[in-house]
Amino acid sequence: MSYQALARTWRPGTFSDLVGQEHVVKALVNALDDERLHHAYLFTGTRGVGKTTIARILAKCLNCEAGVSSTPCGTCGACVEIDSGRFVDLIEVDAASRTKVDDTRELLDNVQYAPSVGRYKVYLIDEVHMLSNHSFNALLKTLEEPPPHVKFLLATTDPQKLPVTVLSRCLQFNLKRLPVSMIGDRLQRVAETESIGAEPGALEQIAVAADGSMRDALSLLDQAAAYCSGELAESDVRAMLGTIDQGTAIKLLRALGAGQAEELLATVAELDEMVPDYTSALDELAMLIQRTAVAQIAESSIADSGSSGDDVRELAGSIPAEDLQLYYQICLIGKRDLHLAPSARTGFEMILLRMLAFRPAEAAQAPPSPGRPKPPSGKAQRKSVARSAPAKKPSSAPKTRQLLSDEEVADWDAALSTLKLTGAVRQLANNCQFESVEGDVLRLVLDESAAHLQTDTLQEKLRRAVSRGIGRDIRIKIEQGQTVSETPAQRINRDERERQQEAEKSIETDPNVLAVQKVFGATVDPASIKPVKH
Repeated sequence: MSYQALARTWRPGTFSDLVGQEHVVKALVNALDDERLHHAYLFTGTRGVGKTTIARILAKCLNCEAGVSSTPCGTCGACVEIDSGRFVDLIEVDAASRTKVDDTRELLDNVQYAPSVGRYKVYLIDEVHMLSNHSFNALLKTLEEPPPHVKFLLATTDPQKLPVTVLSRCLQFNLKRLPVSMIGDRLQRVAETESIGAEPGALEQIAVAADGSMRDALSLLDQAAAYCSGELAESDVRAMLGTIDQGTAIKLLRALGAGQAEELLATVAELDEMVPDYTSALDELAMLIQRTAVAQIAESSIADSGSSGDDVRELAGSIPAEDLQLYYQICLIGKRDLHLAPSARTGFEMILLRMLAFRPAEAAQAPPSPGRPKPPSGKAQRKSVARSAPAKKPSSAPKTRQLLSDEEVADWDAALSTLKLTGAVRQLANNCQFESVEGDVLRLVLDESAAHLQTDTLQEKLRRAVSRGIGRDIRIKIEQGQTVSETPAQRINRDERERQQEAEKSIETDPNVLAVQKVFGATVDPASIKPVKH
C-alpha cells in the first residue's frame, strides 16, 4: 500500500476529532441537533485551519444514512464515499480554476435536480473569492433562494473580496489560527501514534513554523521525519527550517547587553556557517527578548523558559528594562526592512549594530557600558561648530561618589534622584513611601495601587541599588498599604496635573487665542493642550 501524507491520514472525520475552532463547532453542532439548518455557510480563515475539513464533516452530517445529526456514523455508504471524495451529491469546486461565468452557469444548471443518492445536494466551493463578478451575479439568485434539497458551503482565505450581496446571504464563520501549544499537543499525539521519535524541542519548532496552520504542521512533520530518518532531534529540525537555537540567541542578547561588538559579530559569523533564515533568526531573538522582559516583572514566568531558564534569569538581571524594549522595537522594524538589505547577513548585522548604537533617552545620560559607544549629544549632532570648540582640561583628581547618610535616605524623593534608578525598579521606588531605616533594615510602604510591582526581582534590584548608595549591605522590607504622605509617583502626578492646569489657563487667557475665537467662532480642544517640558 502506498504511503499517505500525514495531513491526509490525520484529517478529522468528525467534529469531535477537530483541534480548536470550538466557536464554529458549537454553532454547527447546535444547528444540526436542533434542525435549524441554513442554506448557505461561509467559512473564512487562513490556510490549513480547517475550512474545507469542517465543510466535509458538515456534508457527512447532512447525508449520513443514520439521519441528520452532529455525529455521523462514519461507516455508512454516504460517510465512506464522502471521506474518499467520490460521493456523487457532494460537488466540490475549486473556484480558482473555474472563474468564468459559463462555468458557474453550467454548475447551477443541475441545482434544480434532486440528489441522486443522498439527502442533500451539497455544493462546496473552495476559494470562492476567485470567482469573477459575472459569476457572482449568476450565483446570487440561486444562493438566496435555493431548492430545499441544496446546501452551499463556501470557503475562502480572503473574505474582503466577496461582494456584500454574497456575504449577506450566508452564515459566516471565521476560523482562527491555532495556538502553538495546541498544535504541539497534536503533533505529540501524531508522532507517538506513527512511531516517530521526537524531542519536545523539535515538535515545538515545527509548531512555531506552522504559523497557526495544522495542515502545515503535519506537512512539516512529514518533511522532518524524512529529513531526520524518523528520529526528530531539535538541532536537525532547526537546520531543516533554517532557524537558530536558543543558545545562539542567548549569546547574541548577552553580547548586546554587555556592549561587546566583537563578540556579537563573531557570533553572527558562526551563525552564517549554518546558512540560517535570518528572518527566523530575528524572530527567535525577539522571542528571547520578550521572555526576558516578562521575567523582569514576573519572575514566575522563567519556569516556562525550559532549559534556558537560568540564562533568562541572568539576562533579566543584567539588561535594563528600557534597553530590552528598544531591542524589541528595533527587531520588529529590522524584520520589516530586512529584504531591502544587500544581503540577509549584512542586514542582520546592521540591525544588531543599531541596537548597540542607540539607547533610551534616560539611559543615554548614564555612563556607557564597555564596548558601547556613547551617543553624541543633541547639540553636537545639530551644530558642526561644536566639534571645533576647545575641550576642557580633564581634572587629574578622580571624582569620588558621595555616599548617602541615613538622614538623606529618609528624604526618599531626593535619595531616588541620587540613586539614578531607571525602568521598572524606578517605578517600584517611586510608589514607595519611606518609613524607617534601622541598622541594616530599610522599611518602605508600597502604595496599594502599585502592588503588581512588588516582585522578588525588582525588590532585589532596589536593595542592591540602595546598598551601593549608602555604602553598606542592607535588607529591604516592603509592606503594602495606604501611604500617609505623598509618594514620589503621587508628587509627579500632582506636578503634571498642576502644569496641565496652568497650560490650559494660559491658553484660555491668551489674547491671540481669544481673537481667533471671536473672529472665527473657534473652540479650543482641551486634549490638544500640552505643557511645555523644561
